Amino acid sequence: MNSIYLLDTNILSEPLKKIPDLEVLEFLEKNEISIATCSLVIHELEYGMEILQDGKKKKILETFINSILDTLPIFDYNTAASTWHAKEKARLTKAGKTPSFVDGQIASIAYINNLKLVTKNTKDFKPFKIELVGF
Repeated sequence: MNSIYLLDTNILSEPLKKIPDLEVLEFLEKNEISIATCSLVIHELEYGMEILQDGKKKKILETFINSILDTLPIFDYNTAASTWHAKEKARLTKAGKTPSFVDGQIASIAYINNLKLVTKNTKDFKPFKIELVGF
């Protein structure tokens, strides 16, 4: 069975950049049937869109988000994820680390669904016991 890749916001939104990272674009194209995202990433994209002034950029982002909603599997933060997240947060807190709450939620979704998290922020996710693909 092929791996399923959970895309973090910075990977999912890469095609929208004026000068996108070609390595990321190649990864997305090569793995297009094996990519997914999560509801927290959708929140980050929606929030980013909502704070923009009305205009071309906002419309492009709205169209992009709608295409994601229509095409990608979207994993949710559920009870199993929250339980794993609580345990990981406690483990990391005891070790003197304080990860971002949202990063912990995304990591927990990756973990409980056996997904590889793809991100440009590997340092933020390295403390979690998950599989990472970094750029």
